Amino acid sequence: PPVATARPVAPPPRPKVRKKRRWGRRVVVGLVVLVVAAVAAGAGTAAWADAKLHRVAVFSDYDGRPAAGRGTNWLLVGTDSREGLTPEQQAELSTGGDLGTGRTDTILVVHLPGLGSDLPATMVSIPRDSYVDIPGYGSDKINAAYVDGGPALLAQTVEEATGLRLDHYAEVGFGGFPTVVDALGGVEVCPAEPISDPLAGIDLPAGCQTLDGRNALGYVRSRATPRADLDRMIHQRQFMSALLHRASSPAVWLNPWRWYAIPHAAIGALTVDSDAHVWDLARLGWALHGSPTTVTVPIGEFTGSDSGSVVVWDADGATKLFDALRSDTPLPAEVLDAQQ
Repeated sequence: PPVATARPVAPPPRPKVRKKRRWGRRVVVGLVVLVVAAVAAGAGTAAWADAKLHRVAVFSDYDGRPAAGRGTNWLLVGTDSREGLTPEQQAELSTGGDLGTGRTDTILVVHLPGLGSDLPATMVSIPRDSYVDIPGYGSDKINAAYVDGGPALLAQTVEEATGLRLDHYAEVGFGGFPTVVDALGGVEVCPAEPISDPLAGIDLPAGCQTLDGRNALGYVRSRATPRADLDRMIHQRQFMSALLHRASSPAVWLNPWRWYAIPHAAIGALTVDSDAHVWDLARLGWALHGSPTTVTVPIGEFTGSDSGSVVVWDADGATKLFDALRSDTPLPAEVLDAQQ
């Protein structure tokens, strides 16, 4: 009888393994291509953005201008200018109908420590009703400086009031702000109490929520809280930090549409000094993305004057605050304690 022979065992198929390996290589190569493309796009976008920045003359030497200190000082300004907004857009954003030169709704001095320092950035809110001397115009609310002489006079007024020499300036108006927020897909805030403000066009519940551009503008403008302007300045600083965290989020930059929308929105919204570049803005954003120290200029009293209700600084506390920033040293304990 025929002898039964064992059938030869076929070798294990390899195609699946080869396919897996080829798939892995494709993923790696694909990721490399994406990274290279992103870098190339980023470099191209940076060059485009730097060329498109809207620059204005802000700083000039004048008699008695403060000497340069350590680190870098920015003046960040939010104005209530309606320039470029249609009547319909103004109604949608609840901006009101004032179409004048525009006033400074937000004034922040940001100090970036010098290279090698381990201090955090410091963000100082200046109340817009601060009663200060405006060069050539006498004493008035600080936001009148912008009306009287635009960014240049505002910058000189801030320099003379603080004793700090400013290095850079950045400004955003009513129209640009919500555009940037919408390009980011919204920004999360967490108000402790509900805020209802018909003048700002918002009715926000308490708790964490993502605001679109329209509601975000109302949130940073609103004074419908127990401490009015003081609360508003805190909200503005908190919102800026939240916006910068959102801007650096992988969830944002993994969406290719954001690569186009965010730079275009930011460039369209910003006005900067003539010496500012996108890499300066990048350094500012990176410093504020961390955990900056946030304070308000020490306040001595709220009072009245021929300019209406005004804020008078605590001269001793303000001097200690700005001296520390000028010398790039830690803020005095009494300045920080006064913020509580």
